Amino acid sequence: MATKLFVGNLPFHTTTADLEALFGQVGAVASVNIITDKFTGRSRGFGFVEMGSSQDARAAIERFNGHELHGRALTVNEAKPQEPRAGGRSAAGSGGRGGQRGGGFGGSGSRGRRAGY
Repeated sequence: MATKLFVGNLPFHTTTADLEALFGQVGAVASVNIITDKFTGRSRGFGFVEMGSSQDARAAIERFNGHELHGRALTVNEAKPQEPRAGGRSAAGSGGRGGQRGGGFGGSGSRGRRAGY
């Protein structure tokens, strides 16, 4: 079964091919994903490598945790499952027109009162 690893402290110019070649030295690499900023497209300095087996993943952690890549010591450990993010929309306070900011005729909506109503 494949095991996903977190790889931190990556040099910002590291490519997926670089990580695939590096981790391929210890076993089968199933996938590589370098996380990028959604606005600039630049690397955020970390990513994930999915190894083909748990044995390959353990070997990668032992070999590459602390390994220097282009002058930076990598942090490699087993990835934790992604937690749900806070700040999502909920039923109450979803920002729709039916809430407190509704622009009704006599209400105190965000636009204030209109003349003639």
